[in-house]
Amino acid sequence: MTFRGSAKPTQAWNHFQYTVADGVATLTFNRPEKLNALTFQVYADLRDLLTDLPQQEDVRVLVITGTGRGFTSGGDVNAIIGELRNMDPRDLLAFTRMTGTVTQRMRECPIPIIASVNGVAAGAGAVIALAADLRIVARSASFAFLFTKVGLSGGDMGSAYLLPRIIGLGRASELLLLGERVDAEKALAMGLATMLVEDSELSGRTGELARRLAAGPALAYAATKMLISKQLDMNLGAALELDSITQALLMKSADHAEFYAAFHEGRQPKWSGR
Repeated sequence: MTFRGSAKPTQAWNHFQYTVADGVATLTFNRPEKLNALTFQVYADLRDLLTDLPQQEDVRVLVITGTGRGFTSGGDVNAIIGELRNMDPRDLLAFTRMTGTVTQRMRECPIPIIASVNGVAAGAGAVIALAADLRIVARSASFAFLFTKVGLSGGDMGSAYLLPRIIGLGRASELLLLGERVDAEKALAMGLATMLVEDSELSGRTGELARRLAAGPALAYAATKMLISKQLDMNLGAALELDSITQALLMKSADHAEFYAAFHEGRQPKWSGR
């Protein structure tokens, strides 16, 4: 990477499993005995990985999943909530800003992110799935934005911003105010899930989609993700201008030239991501 400074990418992550193969990075929460409940260290590692990821040229897509019966059940009641009770406002704000940074960096990351939801996605776990670009959901999975049930705001980690934009204001109000469990079929019906699969098919179907994205035109995917995120708060005129600038630049990309050559030669394009 030409634009990297003195610091090298982190080689090992201590608080979740992380592997890279054939352009697909897989992050696996691995505290199955706790339904993969998050600790301060997991949040911090996740924030830092998402900072590193755009500089890693061998990664074209990120898959986030969990081990066992949970995707992640959110913040660990003992390891996090108990500790937060003893913190002063400055440290509490540092923590809530860190968790929000996870959402922000997921949305700003130019790499497509797939949440492969294998089980319970509750609290912060539901928001992490929400912040992904695509959500493949096992039939036994469920979502719960349960912040109000513990006496906190339902608008945690950007959920009050993202959820209405995905499922609409009325449905989002229901989920964020009441904090009730949403099963996989209801999640699919309301647009929260991208795809519903049987439990036994989750890994395979996730892998198929991840490999498809990894083999595709990465620059086009990055531009599309950027436009989706940035245009949420733009008027039509501003959005059209950003579309125009982005499309004009991509018309000079190597991938667009490769499409044209492949079309005339009767073959599939060989995408370079440039």
